[in-house]
Amino acid sequence: MNQPLTETRMNTFFDQDENLLAIREGVRKVCQQFSDEYWRERDEDGQFPHEWHRAMADGGWLGITMPEAFGGQNLGVSEAAMMMYTVGNGGGGMAAASTIQINLFGPHPILLFGTDQQKERWLPALVQGRDKVAFGVTEPNAGLDTSRITTFAEKVEGGWRINGRKMWTTTGQVASKYLLLCRTTKREDCEKRSDGITLFYTDFDREKMEVQRIPKMARKAVDSNMVFIDDLFVPDGDLIGEVGKGFRYILTAMNAERVIIGAVAVGLGMDALSRAANYAQEREVFGRTIGMNQGIQHPLAQNWMQLESAWLMCQKAARMYDAGEPCGAEANAAKYLGAEAGYKAAERAVLTHGGMGVAKEYNVERLFRESMIMRIAPISEQMIMNYIGEHVLGMPKSY
Repeated sequence: MNQPLTETRMNTFFDQDENLLAIREGVRKVCQQFSDEYWRERDEDGQFPHEWHRAMADGGWLGITMPEAFGGQNLGVSEAAMMMYTVGNGGGGMAAASTIQINLFGPHPILLFGTDQQKERWLPALVQGRDKVAFGVTEPNAGLDTSRITTFAEKVEGGWRINGRKMWTTTGQVASKYLLLCRTTKREDCEKRSDGITLFYTDFDREKMEVQRIPKMARKAVDSNMVFIDDLFVPDGDLIGEVGKGFRYILTAMNAERVIIGAVAVGLGMDALSRAANYAQEREVFGRTIGMNQGIQHPLAQNWMQLESAWLMCQKAARMYDAGEPCGAEANAAKYLGAEAGYKAAERAVLTHGGMGVAKEYNVERLFRESMIMRIAPISEQMIMNYIGEHVLGMPKSY
């Protein structure tokens, strides 16, 4: 595994927090069990990294934000951000992170709005890694405007009958559970466009759902899918909270998700930067290492400064979230800055390696491909700037 950059400059606010540093070391030990070759193979064959998922479950990391009553550690977003930074930095990049990150924010609506019986029925299996969950929100004709989803749940005796389509459903090939957002009232019949949306957590019934894998440029091991739902029956007991309030339920997890994505991006960027700096100190051209040239040094130095700045914003947003403070601007900024800094570092790592940058054996091309995902998902850079412009700068809504 690639050696990380010197840690004395990477801790910032966290450098005095022994619990956070212990999390970093514990997760790193798990990451070290999985070589660059393992992740290259998963990138090529597209097989879900079950061994990695199991190792993280066995270490207790899948339940880091879950209550102790269900087998979790009952920790906050600050701890989850450190964990996911370390995962992103551990060689597996976005493939490793996407395997487990939904456990950190996906079940949050269950915790807040589910019944005690639902929590006892669902959460231990997630923490123990026995269940894998897919999240069905995005649709082909809705995009980022979730209020325009049309997948519809019709009330029937004992439950709901659901029909519709979902797009970019992650882990649909391996999931046993589905966190599914549907309309229960048509948009045109609602006073607010975000009303009439309901959240379910149910079995991933493959007899009623056709799952089509989407070929894509990166993160092949963690599948993305089109899901065609045809007369799926969901019992009343799988309804989360109240009918029609699902949209506001998923909002409760979005700020945490933004922070976590930002942390993963910074970790991936630091991994790419470490690889570039190490290569620059080994590669000789014209009788000297290329790292002696300012044309190589200065861009890498800029990458480090950008990554550190983004990491500071991730930490600030995480601490505000855990303190119960409004942190929409900070969480969105953490995602934006982390994704941008991670992408630039991965791009520079490829360029630093020169021709070898596109060779799979050096892994930086894989990190570069994966870094693009975080600039696009789960929310675009443009929507983040819209949010900052409207809610921080007080400018008119632009969309």
